[in-house]
Amino acid sequence: MRPTIALVAAALTSATLPAAAFDDAQTRDIEKIVREYLVAHPEVLLEAIDALEAKRTAEAQATRGAAIASVSQLLTATPAGTAVGNPAGDVTITEFFDYNCGYCKRAAADMEVLLATDPQLRVVLKEVPVLGPDSEAATRVSLAFRSLAPDRYPAYQKMLLASRERVDQERALTVAAEFDVSREQLMPLLQSDAVTSVLAESAQLLDTLGISGTPTYVVGGELVSGAVGADALAKRIANVRQCGKATC
Repeated sequence: MRPTIALVAAALTSATLPAAAFDDAQTRDIEKIVREYLVAHPEVLLEAIDALEAKRTAEAQATRGAAIASVSQLLTATPAGTAVGNPAGDVTITEFFDYNCGYCKRAAADMEVLLATDPQLRVVLKEVPVLGPDSEAATRVSLAFRSLAPDRYPAYQKMLLASRERVDQERALTVAAEFDVSREQLMPLLQSDAVTSVLAESAQLLDTLGISGTPTYVVGGELVSGAVGADALAKRIANVRQCGKATC
């Protein structure tokens, strides 16, 4: 009689019982039954692997969801100028970006599409200089600019992110001058406690959320990594409105 999945499960479960539960001959018989069943039905192994992956994915999502919830205030409440779109929008996306991230530059067009087509969308911009010293230097200028001219920050951020050359301190200062914020105004602020504390907060958010690259978005309590495109983001936004989560 061919062994059933229940028998296989019982045999596998028996491995956790005390050694005295089976003698050597019984153990060999059980191992033989299990082996023969798995050889005859290898799809069971694939089912087990799929179930394990699904379990691990669910556990990872739950852990990440709890992490997002723990910093939700930092993700949605933001200084003047750093949120674009509808300030009273019904859905907020938080975008983490680096001025030297090529994918972020391409993804900027996705944000433009979403903001142009969704009048109820609010986007919070989080600068995270993950690509080295030039990015950090540019971000320090950008944060200083934000503190001096928050009303001009969205346009400044957009222009600086669109730069084709590498964005460093000098490039950030040059673009700032186009918005009538001078080098002389910005330089004393670059190493200020205010700017440094924003960088420290951003680094803490990356660590808490397990973010290692840009662009990364937080939508409906979920992380979305990479330049996934406007349609994929729009689908998640619609889900948030439908069921309160990015994935219904």
